[in-house]
Amino acid sequence: MKKMRIIVAMLIMALVGTALPAAAKKMVPKVDNFILFVDHSSSMAFSYKGQRYVQFGGVSKIMMAKSTVVELNKLIPALPYKAGLYTFAPYKQYAGMAPYDKAAMDKAIAPLSTNYEAYGRMTPMGVGLNDLDKVIGGLSGKTAVIILSDGDSNLGVDPVGVAKQMQAKYGDKICFSVISFADNKHGEQVLKEIAALSKCSCFALGEEVLRNQTARENFLKCALYDFIDDEVVIFRSIYFDFDKYNIKKEFIPVLDEGVAIIKSKPNLAVILEGHTDSVGTEKYNMALSLRRANSVKAYFVKKGVDAGRITAVGFGKANPRYDNKTAEGRKMNRRVEIKFKSN
Repeated sequence: MKKMRIIVAMLIMALVGTALPAAAKKMVPKVDNFILFVDHSSSMAFSYKGQRYVQFGGVSKIMMAKSTVVELNKLIPALPYKAGLYTFAPYKQYAGMAPYDKAAMDKAIAPLSTNYEAYGRMTPMGVGLNDLDKVIGGLSGKTAVIILSDGDSNLGVDPVGVAKQMQAKYGDKICFSVISFADNKHGEQVLKEIAALSKCSCFALGEEVLRNQTARENFLKCALYDFIDDEVVIFRSIYFDFDKYNIKKEFIPVLDEGVAIIKSKPNLAVILEGHTDSVGTEKYNMALSLRRANSVKAYFVKKGVDAGRITAVGFGKANPRYDNKTAEGRKMNRRVEIKFKSN
């Protein structure tokens, strides 16, 4: 019996010793762009809960919001996002949309005032969203709008109504996420209604995000990135007009960024996956998706990438990422996903 236990123990040790290691997780972006949209209105100058006035010992909501943005920026991963920082009430651009850079974002956050006169300064939250719509309209791909606010709105159009219009306009291309500093039921309701508009939205309490690094990481993971278990990393996607496979000028910078990465990392293989929307036959779309993938391959080869490192495949309409029932969803499905894999 003792001999049998020894044999079993040895077998267990052998099995443990030969177990395969878990696949390394890769961080990949959920969105192409993100916007930090900070409420700079009169109500944000008042203290959060407790003491009503800052001069009587309270901590202002705008101070909390600015500190939250600073802390989030420390944790945002260096993925190929475009990013910007804007305020509403009043609407102002502190950092225009540009490739995300942690140091540049810190520099943009620094002048955000936390010491301003509250009285006579209204809260046109809906107007601010309308102003931001002009920025979003000029972006390609999916955009996360991260709103830091107490939800109060006492001037202009209804912010929930404006957010609904934007959601209808952009569909899966926009994700409203909210960090709430609401300290009354009305503000809380406004922010929760905005956050509930899109499937890709996130909601968190500002005091928890500011206090707890794990809460910050969870919020960012919800809004901006995810992990995949395999060795393939999605770099970026580019999009095509209906029934077209020519590369649009606006995506040349994305492709050039990919070329630079490929050339700097000789161990990377490139996988180009072409896709279409749901319009047309399966056979036609399969051929069109492959032409789209091959157009990107031809660009990379023209720029000096060895064709042997590139695999181009077409999936037709089989793998939609967005809702083909909407015009915006079909537009986003007409894409080539650029993926990298270590050899």
